[in-house]
Amino acid sequence: MDKADELVGVTEGVAAVPHPAPPVRRIRPWPPGARPRPWPPGAVSRSRPLGAALALAAVLLLAGAPWLDHPAVQAWRTVCVAITLQALPFLLLGTALSGAINAFVPADLFTRVLPKRPALAVPVAGVAGAVLPGCECASVPVASSLIRRGVTPAAAFAFLLSAPAINPVVLTATAVAFPGNPAMVAARLLASLATAAVMGWLWLWLGKETWLRPLLRHRHTGHRHGHSRRTEFRLGFQHDFLHAGGFLVVGAMAAATFNVTVPGSVLDAFSGSPWLSVLFLAVLAVLLAVCSEADAFVAASLTGFSPTARLAFLVVGPMVDLKLIALQAGTFGRAFAWRFSTATTVVAVTASVLISGALL
Repeated sequence: MDKADELVGVTEGVAAVPHPAPPVRRIRPWPPGARPRPWPPGAVSRSRPLGAALALAAVLLLAGAPWLDHPAVQAWRTVCVAITLQALPFLLLGTALSGAINAFVPADLFTRVLPKRPALAVPVAGVAGAVLPGCECASVPVASSLIRRGVTPAAAFAFLLSAPAINPVVLTATAVAFPGNPAMVAARLLASLATAAVMGWLWLWLGKETWLRPLLRHRHTGHRHGHSRRTEFRLGFQHDFLHAGGFLVVGAMAAATFNVTVPGSVLDAFSGSPWLSVLFLAVLAVLLAVCSEADAFVAASLTGFSPTARLAFLVVGPMVDLKLIALQAGTFGRAFAWRFSTATTVVAVTASVLISGALL
């Protein structure tokens, strides 16, 4: 047999060239007890937030349905859209800042600027909240980004609470809504700062990182070598906005439901009692979900209530309302949101009463 026959197999006069078997791709099973990896920072999970947003869009688009022409439904739709549109620009600002921090800011910048001791970092972060000219919707994604960059959660939460309450835009609006009453502006500033600092210290004392979403427990995220900073900014912005936007819509729907279903006579029933009026306006601030740039004008219109009750409305509103609770649940986790919101409400009411007794 010559060399050709050695290289080519002959079967019944037909040359058959042997082909190697195709490679087999083996899929390794998950080890016992292991869990799949969480979504990476740039991935977008659209199911729940976008589901709520699409549900609202369906309601708005079905304007031809007979039951949607009812005055109560029209009022609900108007309030829901107004709250969403009022908060949307600030949510865009917050998610843009979050994406920029994640992609462009050096990972160790915030840890170098803030004091090393967490107990001192909390009040410094609370005062730093004055530099973010936005409402509570902007502060949530920024605080989330700070935690992922290595900032202690206590300081990030102090920033989250103070930013929508003490920034120059809010304080100027308060001064305009209460002309000739600078004590109200000072009381709002001091009560809000005190609440933010106390909540940060309470987190250092009692908080557990297991209450936070798994992605927030991993530090040192941000720009990775070999990746485009613009791409990371776009993916981070897309993820934060789509995720938080749906929860914003859920909160707006809940606030609109309260606005439509609760009659105005309920306000008169609670205005006569000093203590009940404080508690009632604190709860009202949670349910109305008014943006912090506009809540001072709402508080000024509640002339039947005491200054202490109106101060509680101004302090609680930017820190705890329905849309903010929904945003916190979507960003940090439900285990965190209900604990943090409840404690913040109690601390904010207490600070309002104490500061009001000294200044108002």
